[in-house]
Amino acid sequence: ATLLLSCGKEKHSTTYDYETLMTESSENRTITMMENGRRSYTFTSPIMEGYSLATNPYQEFRRGIQMITYTDSLSLVDATITANYAIYYENRKLWEAKGNVVIIKNNRGKSDTTVTGLTEIYTQQLFWNATTKKIYSNVDTKILQPDGWHFGVGFDADEDLKNIHFRKYSSEMEFDMSQPTEEELEKENKKHEAEDKKGGNTN
Repeated sequence: ATLLLSCGKEKHSTTYDYETLMTESSENRTITMMENGRRSYTFTSPIMEGYSLATNPYQEFRRGIQMITYTDSLSLVDATITANYAIYYENRKLWEAKGNVVIIKNNRGKSDTTVTGLTEIYTQQLFWNATTKKIYSNVDTKILQPDGWHFGVGFDADEDLKNIHFRKYSSEMEFDMSQPTEEELEKENKKHEAEDKKGGNTN
């Protein structure tokens, strides 16, 4: 009797998690975004990582970011934003910044050329929706305006920071600028997303 054995190479299939599959990585990157033929904003980061195959494609800035926005009319520097971490969701045009987030906004007169003062915002989390042109936060925030300091928990504003509304106004003694936990951030984010959806359904 003859016994025949067949020895073949076992085939291995490779599966990828497209949500976390990095498709782009670059260091010391500076990118200028244009809108209607004019500079809208420029951002610089020590490292940028892209995930274009994710369900919601995004770019991540793990080592922080500096962003400069410009006025619509004369492309003058409008505001500077810095943060320890940022993520940008391309389809939704939504920025999220976390960790020592600081905005320094130039307030200008009607001529758009003369800086009449500054608006400063300090928080641990910030969202900027470039589609709705809204800026908001779900955590403790302190804001310096020409009339003095203001403190609160969560705020909503237009991207010009001319109309800022605190959801809960606080006194300086009650104010806490410690960085919130990921669980607290996620809870507040879901709450705000639900409010956004509810508001959108009424339009």
